[in-house]
Amino acid sequence: MSVLSFLSTCIPPPRSLALPSVGVDISDTSMKYVAFDGRLRPGAKQQLRFWGDIDIPADVLSRGEVNDVAKLTAVLAEFKAKTGAEFVRVSLPEERAYLFETEIKRDIPLAEIRNTLEFRLEENVPIPSREVFFDYEVLPHHSNERSVQVVVAAYARDTILKYHEACLVAGLTPLSFEVEAQAMAHAVVDNNDKGTVMIVDFGKTRTGVGIVTNGTLMYTSTIDIGGGNLSQAMRKVLGDRPEEELTQIKNTEGLIRGTDDSRTHDAVITTVSVIKDEIAARMQYWHVKETPHPARRINTIILCGGSVNLKGLPEYLSETLGVPCERANVWRNVFSFDEEVPPIERRFSYGFATAIGLALQRVT
Repeated sequence: MSVLSFLSTCIPPPRSLALPSVGVDISDTSMKYVAFDGRLRPGAKQQLRFWGDIDIPADVLSRGEVNDVAKLTAVLAEFKAKTGAEFVRVSLPEERAYLFETEIKRDIPLAEIRNTLEFRLEENVPIPSREVFFDYEVLPHHSNERSVQVVVAAYARDTILKYHEACLVAGLTPLSFEVEAQAMAHAVVDNNDKGTVMIVDFGKTRTGVGIVTNGTLMYTSTIDIGGGNLSQAMRKVLGDRPEEELTQIKNTEGLIRGTDDSRTHDAVITTVSVIKDEIAARMQYWHVKETPHPARRINTIILCGGSVNLKGLPEYLSETLGVPCERANVWRNVFSFDEEVPPIERRFSYGFATAIGLALQRVT
């Protein structure tokens, strides 16, 4: 769900929208970027141009809110110097997003939809409408229906303008800003999937949850537990070991109980079970809310994010949540493994899902 339209009314986008752009995923701790050959036609085989990862200093961002625009600008300027990029598509933190679904008359003129939705903001967003940027997507419907469902994504103006300012000062032209979970869905959910998928982004500092139906992001939430919490729990029983060593243990032992020493399993399972309970609560909320729409029942959970390599995680969640769970194929909509071997190792690729989804976008 792009929010380019928030800015296009006062900052007209250039005709260069068709030129190659770079997907830029900005989190509290790092910035990941991916670029494909943008001169290929939609549906054609994609060619990966470049990718990378830049650390972001502590306290520059907090839960997606930009605390220091100048320091974020410096990170973006470093990215520009490394890549020579000019045009970017940037993710927006789901922690700061307000998503809601509403109904409008089917025959309402296109020019009046935004005005109609502005009145709905007061009921669904705890920010004065004059301080909000929003975008919307009309859901698929039958031609004989008298009303249609619309999904609205809203952000505080100040949140978006800080990202926008940092890009411009760094010499970059932002073509669009998109909710992180929606960008991720472009990469990990098959383009032809009409069902409902839950995406779980297991990151370093938090776990993002998004629910996508027929390709559209319908719900997003954040769990304030991530891979860093696993490391803290492990240090309590294994001692003060380097993060690299703890990561190796997570990925090789993880949730598998050892025959001689179960300390790692016991330390990790306590934290992961909390995440599982939080996911289960969100699934229950969604299923109760969507009872009139059985087609919207979650049929798959897709895992991505930098901490998703935890051994045994998909199996544990599949068994405890009762829904098939799998690690993401972030190249699903890029190319087939039968034709090409990805240049990014699989264990690292999960953290690039959002950047890949952004880079795949085209404006027609």
